[in-house]
Amino acid sequence: MAFESTRWVWMNGRCIPWEQATVHVSAHGLHYGSGVFEGIRCYETVDGPAVFRLDAHLDRLYASAAAYRMQIPFSKEELTEAVCETIARNGFTDCYVRPICYRGSSSLGLHPRNCPVEAVILTWPWGKYLGEESLEKGVRITVSPWRKFHSQMMPTAAKGCGQYLNSILAVQDAIERGFDEALLLNADGSIAEGSGENIFIVRDGVLITNGPEDSILLGVTRDCVLQFARDLGWKVETRSLSLNCLLESDEAFFTGTAAEVVPVCEVDGQQIGSGKRGPCTRVIQETFSRAASGRDSRHRAWLHPMAKSVIST
Repeated sequence: MAFESTRWVWMNGRCIPWEQATVHVSAHGLHYGSGVFEGIRCYETVDGPAVFRLDAHLDRLYASAAAYRMQIPFSKEELTEAVCETIARNGFTDCYVRPICYRGSSSLGLHPRNCPVEAVILTWPWGKYLGEESLEKGVRITVSPWRKFHSQMMPTAAKGCGQYLNSILAVQDAIERGFDEALLLNADGSIAEGSGENIFIVRDGVLITNGPEDSILLGVTRDCVLQFARDLGWKVETRSLSLNCLLESDEAFFTGTAAEVVPVCEVDGQQIGSGKRGPCTRVIQETFSRAASGRDSRHRAWLHPMAKSVIST
C-alpha cells in the first residue's frame, strides 16, 4: 500500500489536495469508531478503467449507515460521481477505493447527537491484500483466540469502523505467531471468517460457504463467487462450517475485495487438500479475473465505466 501517488481526496462534496484532507482530534468517529466504510476496486478493463460492482458496494455502505442510524448527506448518485472524479483526478486506472462516512466534531458524549456525518473518498494503488504470490501459493492461517462478535452484540452485516478492532486483534496475533492471516470462529464455535475475508471450502465436488447466521459480513466478492459457481453448474451449499469441515476439505479459499480469491493451503500446520491451489479455486480465480477485466460479457453490468467527461477533468 502506498499513498505517495494520491494527490486528491474527495471530502464533503469536493476534491481537495491530500494534505488538506484532515479530521479534527475531537471527531466522534476518531474516539468511538462511529463510522462506516467500503472497500472497492477500479480495474483496467478491455474498455478502459471501470469500478467493479460499485452499485453493490454503495448499497452496502448506505445499509451500514442505516444500521448505525447515520444519514449520509449525499445521494448514491452523488457518491458514484465522486468515486469516478477522485479516481480520474489522481490519474489512476487501477486502484483501491475507500469511501468512508463518520461522525464528526460536536460532542464526545456517546450519543452522537449533533455530530455531523462527514463523507470522504480515498483512492490509491494497492496490490493484492495478502500478496501477489498468495494467488497461486496460497496462505497459511491460524485459528484466532479472538471470536467474531455475534449479531446481537453488533450488526455483523454492517461494515462499521469500530467493528474492525475485532479483526485487528485477530490479525496482529496471527502475524506475531508467523501466519499470513487469522481465522475467526463465532460465539458458537463455528467458522465465521478471516480478519477481512469470507471463506469457502470444496468437499466432494460441492462448494460450501457459511451464511449470515454465522456472524459474517456478506461480502461482495463472496456474492460474485456464488454466482460464478451457479453459472458453472456447480453444486453449492450455504451452511455453518465446523473447523473439522475445513480441515477435511479438498480445497479452501478466502474471498474479499482487497484479497480477491486466495487459496488457503494450511491451518495451524495442517495441510488442506494437496497443500496448494486446487482446480476449483483456479477456475474461480480465472472467472473473477475475466469479469473484473471486462472479458466476460455475462458480467459487464458489474463494471461501472469511468465517464468520459470525468476522465477529461
